[in-house]
Amino acid sequence: MGEAKRRKGSGTPAAGKSKSSRLPVVVVMLAVVAAIVAGVFWVTQPPEPEAVSLPVAAANAQPFPAELDQYGTSIGADDAPVVVREFADFQCPACGRFAEASSRLKQEYVESGKVRFVFYDLPLNQHRNALPAAMAARCAGDQEGYWAMHDRLFANQGEWSNSGVAVEIFTRYAGELGLEERRFSRCMATDLHQEVIEASVDVAKRMRVTSTPTVLVDNIPLSRPGWGQLSAVVERELAAAAE
Repeated sequence: MGEAKRRKGSGTPAAGKSKSSRLPVVVVMLAVVAAIVAGVFWVTQPPEPEAVSLPVAAANAQPFPAELDQYGTSIGADDAPVVVREFADFQCPACGRFAEASSRLKQEYVESGKVRFVFYDLPLNQHRNALPAAMAARCAGDQEGYWAMHDRLFANQGEWSNSGVAVEIFTRYAGELGLEERRFSRCMATDLHQEVIEASVDVAKRMRVTSTPTVLVDNIPLSRPGWGQLSAVVERELAAAAE
């Protein structure tokens, strides 16, 4: 008896044609997708403030010398219970990514008086436009435009990082931000803030900071600079300050 006749007589379905035989495959695929979604959700969630994985201060770590903050650029209440300090290079891609977190920090914690934020310039030698960018931010600061220029530089990092006319681009930014371009250009041309930028670099050397971005919450260095860890450590330190 042929196979077709045998199946017809016995009622046995043809191999590979049963819907039930495909069902386990569908179930497995759905389970895999669900696992991937759950994994992504878990990875992207900020850690809880009490999580044991959060960084802590090194053993016998001393408080950050607050008098050094004069060489950085600060925003926020002088008596804020927590201080976040960032050592950064405007041309550093990782610093550009952290800029979103620092912007959110200013909105959610600095404006409410809970945190003071201090930005230290640490232009790296391998980035030819990092020092002019630091100068541009400082020159904008002479016209109350430091943080606007800070944000513009990071947001448009790809435009000027490898440009041979970076200073011209910075001057255009100054005009777009409503600053007086002639005053800004004069500041840039005379290297007006060279000494204070060098002093900021000296602070980094004193604190043994060698990479960017290096972010400290009080005297606690973040191991994964980003909003998740930053916000969790800030919350933990705020809670400790309130006790």
